[in-house]
Amino acid sequence: MPMQSLPLFPLHTVLLPGAALGLRVFEPRYLDLVRECGRDGSGFGICLILDGEEAGGPATPAAFGTEALIEDFGTGDDGLLTLQVRGARRFHVRRTRVRDNGLMVADVDWRGDDDVDELRPQHGLLAMVLERILDQAGGEHARAPAAKFEDAAWICWRLAEWLPLSDAQRQSLLQDDDPHGRLDQLLGMIS
Repeated sequence: MPMQSLPLFPLHTVLLPGAALGLRVFEPRYLDLVRECGRDGSGFGICLILDGEEAGGPATPAAFGTEALIEDFGTGDDGLLTLQVRGARRFHVRRTRVRDNGLMVADVDWRGDDDVDELRPQHGLLAMVLERILDQAGGEHARAPAAKFEDAAWICWRLAEWLPLSDAQRQSLLQDDDPHGRLDQLLGMIS
């Protein structure tokens, strides 16, 4: 798959594929980004900040991130633009540049996550843990079809979303291309 240019929105959080995230947008460079995405019907990249802050000068982002697709927008009580985004495809940043308005843009390679990879027997316990969590917590994934609980990648992302993991642990999972390797990592993190 050829490299693609993707505007970045570095944050002190890791967006996982399939996960929802609320954002408040107030910096001109990110308002420009939202306008551009709305006009093109495109998404933007969210990467964990390794060094720097969310506001102000460009931060140093992690080399792996997740495409964010805008699902909804509005205005908060403070008058700021609010976005509801959902994580889509994972990507690897090859190089970055900063536009005149301070917006960071990356050339990215998309990571292949499109295939359903069937759960292996050694990870069956993780599917049961996830089912219990979702039964208790409810929410949008609580009524997921049974087939989802056989999909290694989906199980990993939902557990990583719900378990009390650090950003570094979530980033480590995001960087692993093998869904079974990610599940092995998760087992190590919770045991």
